[in-house]
Amino acid sequence: MPGDNSVGSPPNPRSPIARLRHRRRSAEAVPDDSKTNGGNLLVNDRNKYRSMLVRAYSSIWMIGGFALSIYLGHLCITAMVVVIQIFMAKELFNLLRKAHEDKHLPGFRNLNWHFFFTAMLFVYGRILSQRLVNTVTSDKVLYQLVSSLIKYHMVVCYFLYIAGFMWFILTLKKKMYKYQFGQYAWTHMILFIVFTQSSFFVANIFEGIFWFLLPASLIVINDIAAYIWGFFFGKTPLIKISPKKTWEGFIGASITTIISAFLLANIMGRFKWLTCPRGDLSTGWLDCDPGPLFKPEYYTFPEWLPQWFPWKGISILPVQWHSLCLGLFASIIAPFGGFFASGFKRAFKVKDFGDSIPGHGGITDRMDCQMVMAIFAYIYHQSFIVPQSLSVDMIIDQILMNLTLEQQQILFEKLKQVLQDRLVG
Repeated sequence: MPGDNSVGSPPNPRSPIARLRHRRRSAEAVPDDSKTNGGNLLVNDRNKYRSMLVRAYSSIWMIGGFALSIYLGHLCITAMVVVIQIFMAKELFNLLRKAHEDKHLPGFRNLNWHFFFTAMLFVYGRILSQRLVNTVTSDKVLYQLVSSLIKYHMVVCYFLYIAGFMWFILTLKKKMYKYQFGQYAWTHMILFIVFTQSSFFVANIFEGIFWFLLPASLIVINDIAAYIWGFFFGKTPLIKISPKKTWEGFIGASITTIISAFLLANIMGRFKWLTCPRGDLSTGWLDCDPGPLFKPEYYTFPEWLPQWFPWKGISILPVQWHSLCLGLFASIIAPFGGFFASGFKRAFKVKDFGDSIPGHGGITDRMDCQMVMAIFAYIYHQSFIVPQSLSVDMIIDQILMNLTLEQQQILFEKLKQVLQDRLVG
């Protein structure tokens, strides 16, 4: 009979039952393709080669620009970090932006940037204040001006933030409260999770470019190695939230990164331009005592090695042992920053944070693991590398930053008198 959906006859494609079955099959098919690799290697998928070439081409340009910034020095690297932060903020601000609501809130988008640049002034003021003082010490007028600005730096930043807070309250509109408060919370989340973490890059730069370059390079190496190992050997899915990641890629990248850390530390540690800390904001060439961490130690191989073995020993920098810790963190812990970003994008149903880098997505897509690594590198350096006791340089820095020129002269005369009395005694 017409309309009788018996067992032997297929259902009408327009019927509710057929549409329901079709939706169920579609819903079930998508996760199966995304969660597993189907036991096939990506290398067998010819469509992936074009994507790989585009990705490689973009990577070459990024590495070239990065190398140029390293050559130009500390200030250029800092400027590069600031530009990256601005692009990341732009991508993330746009993620939750709704054009319809923004039309009814003229100027509201500028509030996000007000908070962003206020945070930038506060964080970089704290990081670079002492180095700015050291730069202008020879000019008495400029020194006094900079000292006054640093003294009231926190007050200025606080009132800038309060001005933004009042600006937000005064722009609240009826029926737009939920959207506006959501944007307010989203802005502060960006400042805390993205800007504050990435600012540790600058702190690492002035401790010596080595402590910025090595951690950043290890993340790049880990990312490239994971892609290559996964491309040619990846079969076993690693984590559901990021279905393209495989155990083969993860393990292969970890081994590659740790070995690279040990080798790169030996190469980078031999250049004073990379190892010397920068105490001011000048751009001149650096020359310093690299310290015991960067002085090679010779290790002799045991005598039981055969006579035909070409090497009798090996020269190792002590900092290479520390680099193993950085490599271990970059290969095992830092990738979770990428997993966090993957889950974040899935929550908002977007493939990438942006499209500014062909084959890679946005700037934020490349910096997710870097931010996690920047904090660890800074904490590790401060905890295990920087001497915990007071040094002459540290005391002088505190004197220059906290005492006026007249007070420094008085301190000098008193210290001179104390030393003379001790010598006479």
